Amino acid sequence: MSPVEIGWIAIAALVVLILLGMRIAVAMLTVSFVGVALIRGDTVAIRMMAQVANDSLEEYLFAVVPLFVLMGLLVTVSGVGRDTFDVFQSLMRRVLAGLGLATVFANAVFASITGISIASATVFSRIAVPEMRRHGYSRSFATGVVAGSSVLGMLIPPSLLMIVYAVLAEQSVGRMFLAGIGPGIVLSLVFCVTILAMARWRRSLVFEAAPDAARFEVIGFGQIVRKAIPILVLMTVVLGGLYGGFLNPTEAGAAGAFGALVIAMLRRSLNRRSFWNLLVETGQITVSVLLLILAATFFSRMLALSGVPRELAETLLGGGLGPHGFLLIYILLIVALGCLIDSISIMLIILPVALPVAEAAGFDLIWFGVITVIAVEIGLLTPPFGLSVYTIKSAMDDADLKVGEIFRGAAPFVLAMLVTLAIIVAAPPIATWLAML
Repeated sequence: MSPVEIGWIAIAALVVLILLGMRIAVAMLTVSFVGVALIRGDTVAIRMMAQVANDSLEEYLFAVVPLFVLMGLLVTVSGVGRDTFDVFQSLMRRVLAGLGLATVFANAVFASITGISIASATVFSRIAVPEMRRHGYSRSFATGVVAGSSVLGMLIPPSLLMIVYAVLAEQSVGRMFLAGIGPGIVLSLVFCVTILAMARWRRSLVFEAAPDAARFEVIGFGQIVRKAIPILVLMTVVLGGLYGGFLNPTEAGAAGAFGALVIAMLRRSLNRRSFWNLLVETGQITVSVLLLILAATFFSRMLALSGVPRELAETLLGGGLGPHGFLLIYILLIVALGCLIDSISIMLIILPVALPVAEAAGFDLIWFGVITVIAVEIGLLTPPFGLSVYTIKSAMDDADLKVGEIFRGAAPFVLAMLVTLAIIVAAPPIATWLAML
């Protein structure tokens, strides 16, 4: 067999192993080892695996993963999410569908200090959904808007997916973070337009009873300031330090984690046991991410050795498809994979094949990364996998709440994400102008 044939067989074998239930990292390592062994021999395969383990995990940059994960978990337990929602709820109480808009804005701000969509889904399903239900919103809409807006956690920096993409594409983490700001704002605005349109023209989908602004608990200006201060401090430390050039991504993660720890301690949200559990959870998430990155790096090198990416680029770009035809197929493939597997796994499987093609097509890899993250995040809302949907179902602990209700409520936000994708494809500077500074 030729190296190219071995490469294609390796891709097919990887898909089969994943469908059979093998863990993705194990499947990628196995397939990559066998592929290199068939192309170059067992000795080269063993040496390459050792070299990959060293090269892919030795960088100082990887310290950013546990730091941002720890910061997100500390922010979640300290009650900052509830304070964020309370601030926006008070500000939006007299606007039509104001609680839906408040949930989007609160998620956007919360995303800027966590970077994990599942954390947003967990927090706001417990805070925003009961409040919306109390004010006459339908259960499907209330859970759907939380699921939809939770995806902002992986687009607005700091973002774990942005870090993973930057590592795989060998791009600057700081530039990737900057590139997420514009699209994050656009997606938030498109979500708001979607909510307002539904409230005006499909009122029955939003409200079960007439909303009454008088039923809101009004928060005084002093309380708003008190609740907003921790949020603003963390945003200033992390984003101000990062974009002001005072801190690199790893240092910004460390400063943010320390700030979140101080806030949690001042609020007495932590004891020894809960802090230990947070550290263990941080370690588990970090190890799983880094193992996946190691496996994806090995898989990428095996494919490069086989010549599959080069052949694929020549076939797709030299035929009738062209660069934008490839981009359309790429987005559709990611959305389809999102129905089956989680976000990071999608990126680790598809990027080793797609990145060389995107580079050959002349795409800006920073812009391509933003497109990738948005497309991947659609999978959080689509059946049957829909991780954000199942997170909300688990966090709500409501026997009467059906998963299908949440999927229906999230459907308009899937359409909104597709619209946002089209906007960014049509206007790349939305994602690239800040990153170029």
